[in-house]
Amino acid sequence: MLNTLKNRFEQGHRTSAYPKTPIKLPARYRGLPQVRAQASSELAAECAAACPQEAIDAGRRLIDLGRCVFCGTCERLSESRFVSFSQNFELAVAAKDHLLTGGELPSLAEHAKKHFKKLFGRSLQLRQVSAAGCNACEADLNVLATPFFDLARFGINFVASPRHADGIVVTGPVSRNMKTALLQTYEATPAPKVVIAVGSCALSGGPFRGSAEITEGLDKLLPVDLYIPGCPPHPLTNLHALLTYFK
Repeated sequence: MLNTLKNRFEQGHRTSAYPKTPIKLPARYRGLPQVRAQASSELAAECAAACPQEAIDAGRRLIDLGRCVFCGTCERLSESRFVSFSQNFELAVAAKDHLLTGGELPSLAEHAKKHFKKLFGRSLQLRQVSAAGCNACEADLNVLATPFFDLARFGINFVASPRHADGIVVTGPVSRNMKTALLQTYEATPAPKVVIAVGSCALSGGPFRGSAEITEGLDKLLPVDLYIPGCPPHPLTNLHALLTYFK
């Protein structure tokens, strides 16, 4: 017991002070992309053609965050003259149309204040469903339970049964084999309930978009309330989305 207390004293406080204290991610992190409207049409078209996810609308100078996997191809190709990635990890939106952006996103807090904060403000229990995910999004959700993020201190927890949940968090491209299980989980969750799509696969099909074996966007199956883009979304992106939307 004394050794345990000694180790705890030596290690100090490990939990992040976010959101009370701003946190800065490493320089290599790719967050919200910024599109340069003044870039030449030729450069914009070149970046759009090179994008593996067809996420760039060269004509309107917009990027679809639902399709983007943040690979950085457009930034490297244009040498940041058309697209550059900021360190802003606050990427979540409440409507799929808002994922199409040139570098600005609408206020998630304002939408939440009108719809969900009073309903789930004190406690939120979520059931996570991996609908054929690669485990990247799942891992970055699981890490929220570690001492550094300590999601439970905000009254948000992941539970084992949808019958105990206020909503579901879906990752993965929703394969044909997982579709029935996902729909059954949704039906088992008592109303009122929320649906959260996490990662480019759940938002648009991700790298598997175009395959007959997957659903190209969770919103084609269920009414999605919160979209969290990324491949995978950073844990802080997930944390910011949950706290802003529900707390």
